[in-house]
Amino acid sequence: MGEMRTQVLVVGAGLSGLSAALFLAQRGVRVLGISKHRGTSPHPKTTGQTHRTMELLRRGGVADEVPAGEAGLGGGLVIKVAESLRGRVFHTIVHEDDEWDTTLSPERPALASQDHVEPVLLRRARELGAEVRFETELLSLAQDAEGVTARVRAADGEHTVRADYVIGADGHRGVVRELVGIGRRGPGELSRHIGVVFEADLAAHLASDKLTLYYLRNPAFTGALVATNTARRNVFTIEYDPARESAADYPPQRCVELLRVATDVPDLEPEVLEITAWEMAAWVSDRFRAGRVFLVGDAAKVTPPTGGLGGNTAIGDGFDIAWKLAEVLRGEAGEGLLDSYEAERRPYAQLVVDGSYANYVQRFAPHLAGPDVPAEVDPLHLTLGYRCRSNAVLITDSDPAPLEDPARPSARPGFRAPHVRVHHNGREVSTLDLFTTWTLITLNPAWHTAAATVPSLHTPTITDPTNTLATRYHLGSTGAALVRPDGIIAWQTPHSPNPTSPNPLHPTLRTLKSL
Repeated sequence: MGEMRTQVLVVGAGLSGLSAALFLAQRGVRVLGISKHRGTSPHPKTTGQTHRTMELLRRGGVADEVPAGEAGLGGGLVIKVAESLRGRVFHTIVHEDDEWDTTLSPERPALASQDHVEPVLLRRARELGAEVRFETELLSLAQDAEGVTARVRAADGEHTVRADYVIGADGHRGVVRELVGIGRRGPGELSRHIGVVFEADLAAHLASDKLTLYYLRNPAFTGALVATNTARRNVFTIEYDPARESAADYPPQRCVELLRVATDVPDLEPEVLEITAWEMAAWVSDRFRAGRVFLVGDAAKVTPPTGGLGGNTAIGDGFDIAWKLAEVLRGEAGEGLLDSYEAERRPYAQLVVDGSYANYVQRFAPHLAGPDVPAEVDPLHLTLGYRCRSNAVLITDSDPAPLEDPARPSARPGFRAPHVRVHHNGREVSTLDLFTTWTLITLNPAWHTAAATVPSLHTPTITDPTNTLATRYHLGSTGAALVRPDGIIAWQTPHSPNPTSPNPLHPTLRTLKSL
């Protein structure tokens, strides 16, 4: 490889790293991704994609491929706290059917597993021009005023990579966070687990066409079972006390015996594919940025899987830093835009970790319940109703609430622009498909005239036959909303432009882009 020059070096090729590489390449940025592993994840790990994640994957051109990894699970999701698969049920948490509110999003949630999603992201990233190399390990980073120099080790020896920016996507055990001296805080390690990946025919014991997640409180063990009604790979976890046991105390036969207890199938003969030890933890990095280095995914935060938002947040991180870096690297925004990454994503990560920790206490460790446990967070409000606060949005109201009900959107700056079906270029489209760059949404011809003098501002001509857009965006027939490339409303006015005053779009965009 020798010495190599790239605009962005992405360290790690999991969900966050591959997402960052994909969306950077889609915006014309030269990107090199490296991973010390042999390839993408061969095992299920995290499963499930939220509305918002599917909207981002729609942007990346892979939303149709991801649900193919559901393996017949289009029927929804079941989550229960129980003694065993057919034993006493203590609490039913979720029982979702395959329906979603089409007024909220053009994309339904998906139930694809990580081992399916990562190859999809990798293929698309490479198709768009990203270079991704496996079995390549980061050794060191050195920053200066002009960029970052990285030393990496591959099969053919050590090499130097020179990049404008680096994205640390190498997980909670990765080296990027440590190399740049960023600490972390939070509850920390919560428990230790043995993870068993297996194949077995459980169709007779599960809800038809649904992904089934059982948090198990059994006299023989505490754990979880993620299973399907197909013979595809499933996951069984067993909690253990490292003060009394180790991973070596869980050979395959013992894991199979416990799995038989968990499934209530005494003669079950599963094919055990892998047994690993892992820790459940909750923490957030003190900073998400150190100069020209940014943390995404599990390098930025680690959340308990009790909520299913770890992988979704990772994809969101990758998308967010990608569009912001692309704007700066193309000279369309100033360096200050990059400050908005930590300002927006770190509070979001804290909400994800807090909510998932609250779920952990409820589902795994009720003995930890108390006033210091964070409140539960509504997942739909979190994924579609989170408010971004940074220098890249112009918020004028004093409402401190971090979330709102996406079914009743306020369309205020900082919130996701609502999904509305409108007519554009002779066909019906979602407003979400219009936000490929900075976009002005309006039904007022006067705003089209004002926007025509602003370079790089997209102002689509749309019609709103049902008056839904005027209502959900709170624009009426006179106002306008300025929407960022990520679909977040950055500025909004209910008024028509004043013909005797300077055009407000010029200074507004310069402020939002830190120009």
